[in-house]
Amino acid sequence: MGIFSNNKQEHYDITGIELPTHIGIIMDGNGRWAKKRGLPRTAGHKAGADNFRRIARYCSDIGIKYLTVYAFSTENWSRPIEEVNALMHYFKDYLQEALDDFKDDTIALKFLGDRSRFSPELQKLMDENEEASAVHDGMVLNMAMNYGGRAELADAFRQMAAKIESGQLKAADINEQLISDYLYTKGQPDPDLIIRPSGEHRTSNFLLWQSAYAEYYIDDVLWPDYTSEHLNKALLEYSKRNRRFGGV
Repeated sequence: MGIFSNNKQEHYDITGIELPTHIGIIMDGNGRWAKKRGLPRTAGHKAGADNFRRIARYCSDIGIKYLTVYAFSTENWSRPIEEVNALMHYFKDYLQEALDDFKDDTIALKFLGDRSRFSPELQKLMDENEEASAVHDGMVLNMAMNYGGRAELADAFRQMAAKIESGQLKAADINEQLISDYLYTKGQPDPDLIIRPSGEHRTSNFLLWQSAYAEYYIDDVLWPDYTSEHLNKALLEYSKRNRRFGGV
């Protein structure tokens, strides 16, 4: 599942290679980054949030059409309250800035996950960002917040079951395309490449349905240290993969 890179910065030329249409990134390693420096975990999340801005902008600049970042999982609520509160603070700061930053940009911002557990203020900022950027025709930036792949599928199945009960849908109508149409990513292509910094070899409940044929790339650098050159290396590796989608 992928290859490892070291922390030495090298230049990787991606000129002329075939880029993935949709990249997913599991932004992992903030806490370990902070621990290595004797800092509180919240400092790692701040550094990770700053790096998210840089990498998202870079993906847009090089022509990636869809970027999905795993910002906060359904399981992350079990973390210490001060850590959760810090993450909510960074989300709020980012979304407030995004309303201005994306005003003259082409990036369209979308949110994947159950928003109901977030504060009314944060939910309002999500709505405002989606509405303000809906007319943009550049990269679609999906932020997976209070997201879990299993929860997403359960939600889709509940919606389909409700329509079966009301007579709007028949069980025989359910197929793979219909299930995809009830997911948070409805209308978007499945991810071609999923990148996980930090060296962990887990999907962590991220885009379980959508990633069935995604290429995975594991990198041992922690997320706050992840640079555009690390991403370029992953893109070069991806361009060499032979994607058979179950065929020969």
